[in-house]
Amino acid sequence: MYYPIYLLSLLPFGILYVLSDIAYIIMYYVVGYRRDIVHYNLSTSFPEKTKEEIKSIEHKFYHWLCDYFVETIKLLSISDKQLRRRFKLVGAEQIEEHFKAGQDCAALLGHYCNWEWLSCTGIAFTENRKMGLIYKPLRNQSIDKLFRRIRSSQPSSIVVPKNDILRELVKLRRDGVRSLFGYIADQGPRYTNIHLWLPFLNHDTGVFTGSERIIRKMNNAVFYAEMERPQRGYYTVTFHLLTNDPKSMSDNELTTRFFALLEQTIRRQPEYYLWTHNRWKRTHEEFNRLYKIENGKVLNINK
Repeated sequence: MYYPIYLLSLLPFGILYVLSDIAYIIMYYVVGYRRDIVHYNLSTSFPEKTKEEIKSIEHKFYHWLCDYFVETIKLLSISDKQLRRRFKLVGAEQIEEHFKAGQDCAALLGHYCNWEWLSCTGIAFTENRKMGLIYKPLRNQSIDKLFRRIRSSQPSSIVVPKNDILRELVKLRRDGVRSLFGYIADQGPRYTNIHLWLPFLNHDTGVFTGSERIIRKMNNAVFYAEMERPQRGYYTVTFHLLTNDPKSMSDNELTTRFFALLEQTIRRQPEYYLWTHNRWKRTHEEFNRLYKIENGKVLNINK
């Protein structure tokens, strides 16, 4: 798969966006890819919006989703000059200050804008720095290998399976390599991984707290990575410092603040959020009926 996709990535952005426009027509009008889920998610997240407003967001979302795929492929061959022109990082100097003080950093982010481009954050830093993305390996090995190549296309970028992250963080610290790892913290967890329920986009939402636990254990300085898309093919990431002492925060405070900030970002331009994911299929009521949390573990009541 790699070589045909790499050749596709060599095409200029203008041609890639023509292909994206064609894909939008096929995905939305012909295939109808997850349109029911997208419409439900938008309608229930923004009950104050009219049907026309929801439909407008829906169309913009599918346009962006097709752009996401071609922009992600482009990372395989994009030049450093072009990347620096299209990908701006605001507040990266704060992260470098923590690096110089001997503290590693973490960034919390959601499935908003093109999160794959965050693997290129290393363009803002000096040598002996590692930018890491934590990921869940995909079942399809070919697709998994492709995305690992994309996410490690920059010299300073590494990808780490979620089950290996603590081992990797300890190794980098032992080797004297400062690191910034990005945690996509808005995944939809299984019931057995839900330790916290939060209000998020007008839903009672079960969320992961594993990112917070790792960050507190490593005592990283924590940033919220807020992405914006000022125009097609251009992204700006602003790093907002949440704390440089996560151990001083109460349990779940970091996770709660992240989701509040992410919702603010989404409400400004909702078309750039990943609405195809059926993230609210699990309910708090069913969780309370089937499970309980005891000593930090989620236990099935019926077993």
